[in-house]
Amino acid sequence: MSSPLQTELDTILHGAAIFPLTDRAFLRITGPDATRWLNGMVTNNIKDLAPGEGNYNFLLNNQGRIQGDCTIYREYREPESGDARYLLQTDASQIDTIQQLLDKFIIMDDVELSRELVVQGSSFPQEMFKGFAVIGKTADELFGKVMGEILNEFLLVDLPKAGTLVWGTYAGTPSFVLSPPETKKAVEVWSSYSDLDAVRTEFQKLGAIELSPAAIEAYRILSGTPKYGVDIRNTDTAKDLPQETAQTHALHFTKGCYLGQEIVERIHSRGQVHRTFTTFSLSALPATLPSPLTAEGKPAGELTSAITIGDQTFALGYIRREALDRLNFDGGTATPTPVPISLI
Repeated sequence: MSSPLQTELDTILHGAAIFPLTDRAFLRITGPDATRWLNGMVTNNIKDLAPGEGNYNFLLNNQGRIQGDCTIYREYREPESGDARYLLQTDASQIDTIQQLLDKFIIMDDVELSRELVVQGSSFPQEMFKGFAVIGKTADELFGKVMGEILNEFLLVDLPKAGTLVWGTYAGTPSFVLSPPETKKAVEVWSSYSDLDAVRTEFQKLGAIELSPAAIEAYRILSGTPKYGVDIRNTDTAKDLPQETAQTHALHFTKGCYLGQEIVERIHSRGQVHRTFTTFSLSALPATLPSPLTAEGKPAGELTSAITIGDQTFALGYIRREALDRLNFDGGTATPTPVPISLI
């Protein structure tokens, strides 16, 4: 018999699921110098984003160590001046650090950072907006039905392609839809509508289930997605480099100079790093995380996230490239494995 967690994961793979977004925050970057300046602050190419497009980025220090991660979208309605405007989305736990880091490097640049969101020319505190995500194999089908029949002010009947931002209104209230980059069958709905729960209910009426926090975490691990502060670290004992995280979609190698680029390019020219981020299957759940890995008694990496689903345990973590065989940790063994979401 399947466990509740397995049932929820199976729904993602074969149906659709929803869950509230309570851990996100936004920062707007505007001004005549915004494009040039922001492109010099992050690892991806934002200057060539078309209106409404977005991409995933790291922020680095001069030593090339990751200071934070975020997704940056170019807003699709530009002001009369023609200056591009950008919406940065990140985990709420990072927003203060990222804003402070960016603000530190505004010297003579005509750039403004703001926590306000602007919809149809009016500014609103981001606290007014609540969000929920729709994910799963049939997410596009449900999205089309609900958006077409309930939120028809968006004029959307298809799931927006990955890496896009669409502004709109619902019941006359400011709203927007994000489809995160590098994801499939997923969308975020954000609105200031006071009864947004009623919109979520429409998805549930069509068969979507609400995911538990455990299922959200399990899906993250099984899909091989690292989380900043857990799998991507900037601590006294662990300071990760971009290529070590295996998130190559956050890097652009021909866009020009940016903070930390010299280190990234040096690693790129060598062709590899000493360790890499990967998924593991485990014989048991680690007693504590992070959990060091050893091979023949020598340090070989570490486990950073882990989850047990039924009688299987999976983890995320780092492994030295030469240590590709069976590994040990306190309480069990670990084996590198391809992203296992298809096994659920």
